[in-house]
Amino acid sequence: MDFLRPGSWEEALAAKAEHPTAVPLAGGTDIMVEINFDHRRPDRLLDLSRIRELGDWEVGEAEVALGASVPYTRIMEHLRAELPGLALASHTVASPQIRNRGGVGGNLGTASPAGDAHPALLAAGAEVEVASVRGSRRIPIDAFYTGVKRNALAPDELIRAVHIRKADGPQQYSKVGTRNAMVIAVCAFGFALHPRTRTVGTGIGSAAPTPVRARDAELFLNAALDEGGFWDSGKVITPSIVKQFADLAAAACNPIDDVRGTASYRRRAVGIMARRQLGWAWERYRASGHGPGGLEGAA
Repeated sequence: MDFLRPGSWEEALAAKAEHPTAVPLAGGTDIMVEINFDHRRPDRLLDLSRIRELGDWEVGEAEVALGASVPYTRIMEHLRAELPGLALASHTVASPQIRNRGGVGGNLGTASPAGDAHPALLAAGAEVEVASVRGSRRIPIDAFYTGVKRNALAPDELIRAVHIRKADGPQQYSKVGTRNAMVIAVCAFGFALHPRTRTVGTGIGSAAPTPVRARDAELFLNAALDEGGFWDSGKVITPSIVKQFADLAAAACNPIDDVRGTASYRRRAVGIMARRQLGWAWERYRASGHGPGGLEGAA
């Protein structure tokens, strides 16, 4: 096995162009496990740990440009206000040692349907910035996953950063497992309110061949909130709307039976998480100054 260790981003792109089958290595929290158990033996590893800009982030007026190698720990510590959904997801990633090493770029590169970051990225409407010696491009997050552990990267491309809109409303995340962390999710769900555009976002993990959005649930809830005047009034969402949203979220799943859970359990759990997260997020929206339960009503 050859070990390539470029010292700059330009060198990394050149190496990937020359050796398209080289496997990128940053935190190493996935690939090293596979190598140690002899489940995978790539011809070449492309070590990106010396590329400093991959570990940086930039908070702009409208979005955060998150380097592919920014550790989950730093997201939790420094970007909780801007990226609350991703910060919540980061808390569920493995152990403190793994959170200190692993980053979102690794989750995206592996493209496992059980990756903890995916539902939060989908709900937030992220874009993945990828680059090669031919140039760079942005891929919408829901077009990035192309199959089971497959993504839209060309053989000569590397993930540079993830661009995520700064939260302008409450976001939620939860996953089902035998414990909160140190476990692969049986299923996971992410939810985001986007008051500026009066839309909602969703993301489902470990309940389909790829991470997916609950598109029909989003469309239904967008229409229900708008037609019912909920955004302006901040009134409590009716139980029938909540139930329909949860049912549509569960219907978006295409799970399998495996050692971690049955398909029917996953669908049911996603529906419950969707119902709860909508309730939690909407209560925070109301408390932030919308409707009789918020600051405006108390003024």
